[in-house]
Amino acid sequence: MANTYTQIHLHVVFAVKYRAACIPPSHAAQLYRYITGIITARGQKLLAINGMPDHVHLLIGLRPDMALSDLLREVKAVSSKFINEQGWLAGKFAWQEGFGAFSYSTSQLSSVIGYI
Repeated sequence: MANTYTQIHLHVVFAVKYRAACIPPSHAAQLYRYITGIITARGQKLLAINGMPDHVHLLIGLRPDMALSDLLREVKAVSSKFINEQGWLAGKFAWQEGFGAFSYSTSQLSSVIGYI
């Protein structure tokens, strides 16, 4: 997309199915690195990532060549497969359907990063 300039900053939140607190704190950093790799490989910019045992927060600089729903569908599918292959849980891991997404201006990014 020659001559295209955008600043699309989105805070995205998605949860474990049934909001079960089953992201092991001992493996959270490994999961976040894995999700970072997925987002980066799709040509998007991850500005921040963190979460709790039952949900994940992302701050993404989204390029206009990819729809957010397509990116999140891939992040959730590939990361849940990764978690299941690692055997971190006795049962099968799955993310809840859907996500929340909120846009922010550049001037608000440091506050959002602090929150995440």
